[in-house]
This record gives sequence, C-alpha cells and structure tokens, in this order.
Amino acid sequence: MTRHLWKLEEFPFHPEKLNHNETLFTIGNGYLATRGTFEEGYPGAIETTMPHGIYDHAPGMLVPELVNAPNWLPIRITVDGTPFQLVNQNEMHLNPKDGALLGYRRLLHLQSGLLTREVLFRAESGTIVRMVFERFVSLADEHVLAQQVQIIAVDGDPEIEIEAYVDHAVTNNGVAHWTDIQTTQGNGQVGVQLKTAQSGYRLGMASQLVASSPIETLVDSAHARPVMRTRFSLSREEAATVSKITTIYTSRDVEQPLEAAQQKLQEAVLTGYSSLREAHTAEWARYWESSDIQIEGDEFAQLAVRFAMYHILIASPRHDENVSIGAKTLSGFGYKGHVFWDTELFIVPPLILTQPQLARNLLMYRYHRLEGARHKAKANGYEGAMYPWESTDTGEETTPQWGDPQPDGSRIRIWTGDSEQHISTDISYGVLQYWRWTGDDTFLTRYGAEIVLDTAVFWGSRVEAKNERYELSQQIGPDEYHENIDNSVFTNRMVVWHLEQALELLIWLKDNAPADHARLVAKLDLNAERLAKWRDIIKRMYIPFDDERQIHVQFPGFFEMEYIPVPHYEPRTASVQAILGHPRSIQSQMIKQADVVMLMGLLGEELAEPTVLLNNWNTYYPRTDHGSSLSPAVHARVAAWLGLGEVAYEMFEHAAAIDLQDNKGNVRDGIHGASCGGLWQAVVFGFAGLHLDEKGEPVTEPRLPAHWKRLSFNVYYRGEKRQITLQNPG
Repeated sequence: MTRHLWKLEEFPFHPEKLNHNETLFTIGNGYLATRGTFEEGYPGAIETTMPHGIYDHAPGMLVPELVNAPNWLPIRITVDGTPFQLVNQNEMHLNPKDGALLGYRRLLHLQSGLLTREVLFRAESGTIVRMVFERFVSLADEHVLAQQVQIIAVDGDPEIEIEAYVDHAVTNNGVAHWTDIQTTQGNGQVGVQLKTAQSGYRLGMASQLVASSPIETLVDSAHARPVMRTRFSLSREEAATVSKITTIYTSRDVEQPLEAAQQKLQEAVLTGYSSLREAHTAEWARYWESSDIQIEGDEFAQLAVRFAMYHILIASPRHDENVSIGAKTLSGFGYKGHVFWDTELFIVPPLILTQPQLARNLLMYRYHRLEGARHKAKANGYEGAMYPWESTDTGEETTPQWGDPQPDGSRIRIWTGDSEQHISTDISYGVLQYWRWTGDDTFLTRYGAEIVLDTAVFWGSRVEAKNERYELSQQIGPDEYHENIDNSVFTNRMVVWHLEQALELLIWLKDNAPADHARLVAKLDLNAERLAKWRDIIKRMYIPFDDERQIHVQFPGFFEMEYIPVPHYEPRTASVQAILGHPRSIQSQMIKQADVVMLMGLLGEELAEPTVLLNNWNTYYPRTDHGSSLSPAVHARVAAWLGLGEVAYEMFEHAAAIDLQDNKGNVRDGIHGASCGGLWQAVVFGFAGLHLDEKGEPVTEPRLPAHWKRLSFNVYYRGEKRQITLQNPG
C-alpha cells in the first residue's frame, strides 16, 4: 500500500489483500456506504452496500442485523469477446482466454470522496485497452450513486460490449433478508424494489446507463434481472466514456421508494455525471474546511488522521437523527451493524468539535430510543432508563446471549448485554460534552437533559446498599476479559460523576429553563427523596483504592490473580488472550483494553492527583493486552497528557495501523470506527492538549511528538470556528 498525504493507493493488484482493501476503499455519504469491490466482480469479494437504519431479524438469527442492499456496481465489459476480469499478474499466462492484466492502480481520494481505478488489459485477440473507472456516492444528494468508465484503445481496434445492472441477489454472509422482489425496465431505466422479511422495510433502486452509443434494456432470464447493454467500436487511440447513475430510497424516507428513486434518477441523468461530480466534490471541500488536521513532519500520521476522519464522515448521518454509527461503521458485516458505546465516547467527540450538527444527530438517536432504555430498566427490575449495550433501530437490547458455535458445537455465553451497564453513563458523558462545547441550550433542555437525568434515575435504583456504603455487583467494565465482577472502579466512579452532573444540571435548569426544569421533575419524579439518595450515593459509593500503592484498583481481587507479563510476548500478531487461551486469561491480571486508563482519560485530574494518575499508568499499562481496537488510541491520548511522549507516539502508531495495516487481522469485517475517533482524540486532546479550562474556555497544553514540526486544526466552540496552530519548539 503506497501512501500519499490525501490518497490511499493500491499498486499493483493484491488479491491476497482483497477483503482488507475492500474495507479501506469504502465510499459513503452518511446515508449509505459501499465497500471497495470491483465493477466486474472477483471471487471471494464481499459485495456490500449498507444503508443506515435498515435492520432485519431473519429466521434462525439470534439478533437483528443491518441489511445488505442490492449491489449497484456491476458493469461487465467485454473486449473483442474477452470478458474483462482481474487476473493475478503472476498467473495471467495460465489461461490466455481470460485475457491478461498488464497494469493496475487504484486510488481512494480522501479529499474528494472519489474512488478511481486504472487498468491496462489485453484481450485474447491481442487488443490492448486502458480502462479508467471512477465512482462516488454523492455527498450533495445522498440518494445519488454515480459511476463512470473511460475506455481507450491502446493497441488495436476493439469491439466493446458493456452490460450493466443492479444485482438484487445479495445476502449477509449467506443470510437472505429480502423478499417480495420486483424488477422493472423501461425508458432506458432498470429498477428493483424489495422488502425485508421480518422488519418490513422497503427499498427501491433505479439505474440508467448513459453513453453515446445506443442502449437497450432486456431481461437476463438466467438471473431474473433486467440489464442495460451497449456496443460500440473503437479505433486505435480512440476513447469512449460510459456513465451509470443509480438512485436509492427506502421506506424510512418515503412511502413509495421505487417511484421516488425513478423520479430522482430522471433528474440526476438530466443533471449529468460531470455536474453531479462537481457538486459532490464541492461538498467534500466544505466538510474538510472544518475537519482536516494538518501535520508537518510525519507523512504517516498525516495520512492516518485524514483516513480516520474520512471514515467517520462517510458514516455520519447528515439528515437523519434516528440512526447511529455501528462499531464497524457501514463498511462490513462486523457486529451486525450494532451501535455500542463506541459512538458516544470515541466517534462523537471529533464531530462535536468539527461537525457539531452531525454529533447532534447521533445524540438525538439516543434520545429517540429512551423508551427502549426505559423498557430494559423495567424488565430488569430498575427505574429510569437503562441503555442497551448493543442497539439497533428499536432501542431494545440486541446483544446476543450466545456467541457463534465453537468447533465442538458449543456456544459461549455473552454477558455484556446483561452486565456492561456503564454505557448509560457513557451516553450522558457524550451529551454533556456536546453541550459544553457547543452551548446548544435548546438541545439540552428539550432532549439531552432527559437522557442525563433518567439514566441517573436508573443508577439510583441500581446501586446496592452494603456495609454502610453503596456497591455495584455483576458488572463488566471496559476490560471485558473479566466478566460479572463486583465494584468495577470504572463503573462505580463514573456513576458518581454521573450523579454529580445530574444534580448540577438540575440547578442549571432551574436557573435558566424553569419550565423545562418543572417538566422534567414531574415527568421523571425527581422528588426530594430521590435527589437526597443521589447525594448519599456520591458521598458513600465504594471506589476501590489501594492506599499503600496509591492506585485505583480495577476491581477487588484483581491483584490476587495470576500476573502475566504482557510485554514478554512482544512482538506478536495475535492477542495474548489468543496465545494463552480464554480460561487462563480471565483468571489473570491481563486487561483487554484501557479500563482504569480509560477512566483517567475521561475524568483527568478530577479523578486523582498527578502522582496517583502516574501510578495508575505504571500499574495498568504493562498489564494491558490491547485485545480491543479501542485501546491503543486511548493509551496514546493519556500517555501524551502524562508527558510520556515516546510511549504516546508508539500507541498512536499502533492505533493508526489497526485499519491501514490490518494489524488485528479483522479489517475484512469493517473499519474500526472507535479507533478512528480515538486517533483524532489522541492528536487533539492528547498531543495538542486541547481541553476546557475551569472557566469553560478552550485551551491547549501541547506535547507534540519530537519529529512533528507543526500541528494545525479547526474546532468549533459555541458556534465560533477557531483555528489552532501549534509549533514544535524543537
């Protein structure tokens, strides 16, 4: 993989990295995203287009999943009767009838959201053509998808045939979700309308081929789909350009998705490919004005942060506050498109400071799912709102109780949906962070305050009075290697923070929005007795702490477990848990990901004095496996804040390589969205040291890596765009 400051490049073709690169080369616009698969197809490709919000629960499935939409990419090209296909250049002479791949280069243009590919292909006849492919999903009009291919005759006078269609025979790794499939053809268009089997969402897609040569539409009876076909001849050095424009709507948008898609398609074809492209790239330029980070002196870091922000931007809904970003964004089937804490603690913060409207949309998703959180609390015997660990379109808990079958047929019980309850506080943290940076009082009074207060009600009912203090049993903290523990220090301390914020928020509401204060007090039954209990919990919550070592204890009994020196296993390509096995790992002091260190990142010096914070770091950093992609970026941020520059940059590089270099071996399943957000935070909150001071004003305490010459970025603070430029004194 060759790197440029604004581009990802694949040269030559690497079939062994097929699925990894499909993920990296994903394009999207916040409405949907399409993996970087090829127009002509390729064996083993994961052909995926994921629209936001379309979930379905197929028969036999444990939980619903985000549904793969019809593949809008197929363009099959024949040169002198030889079908164009990518042939491994090392094997291209094995079957001359397959043609030969003489050259290949693919580029993802991060700055413009364009995906281009150039190939040099020799047909069996000996004719050589150059083909230049380009595609985008419009950022200017989220319902428009566009492709173009230019064919140049390099040697010979080729006869070209192009066949294009929409492939509705798609599944989620073999699981079929679409029923009631209807296809159409006419007026130069082809179309398809389908419905999800259980949830009943409808999707309509229409497509049209645009060329100077005649185009016919016909039915491919073998595959039961309409196709568009055109034929033409080229003389040596002559070129021809063919465009394909596709449109998409779902029943989440309109009552009749196919009719809407057909109407939009007519408009888009009249606009023309070039104008659609121009509007798309102009919109990308507007987004990058606020979202770009400029790093001088480190090309790898420069590309990495732009790549990370690109993938956040293409997954962020622009006009929809009823969807959110799943752990694998929209770029793969990983985690079935479910939404975790990843969104509020990792992805939302970069958007708060660069694209606050997008951050607001994501937080509104949580507001609209308060009823699901209340239902979960009630079902578990609690009050208030208890957010699910995994969420989809309904807001109900969608964490599977059992994992996929093991080789022996057994399944492992998954406890996170039952016990990883800190997500209710994580969401409130995101809400309050948004408010403090934006000053969006309207959002807070109408929506955000209800989230913060009703989740506080949940905690007031969830804590357990024991031994003249309050405790929390059967918890899972960020370190998911240790399940169903009592008194996770992360959870317990964040509950204290949460209740403190809730009480302060009530005072602010009473002073600044008395009508909303009265409404919420009545609606949530925030009586004097309840508030008195919150104050008592704050005072008497058990926070595990070792007075002798002067450290926070991850949970009581942690240090009685086996000590495993994680650094001893470096270098490695697998997690230490995978090396040692699950049974031994869960009975050890080895940590999956930042836990106490995560707590330090969220609360800073509010948690403890600097000596204790450094003690925490020195204790937990060597015990951390980084088995989760969330971990390295958090450690980079905290290490930079603590002044541990060498380690901070090492962790930053580790985080950057998770997707770009596939150092965890699972990028085929989708981009690690939280790691992307964490990488941005490592730069802005870590190396730049950006934070709000005691007066609520943004300030920096830069600790730039020694080889960085300059760091520059923009942030929004209370509606005002501010440019921050930091020069490395060295």
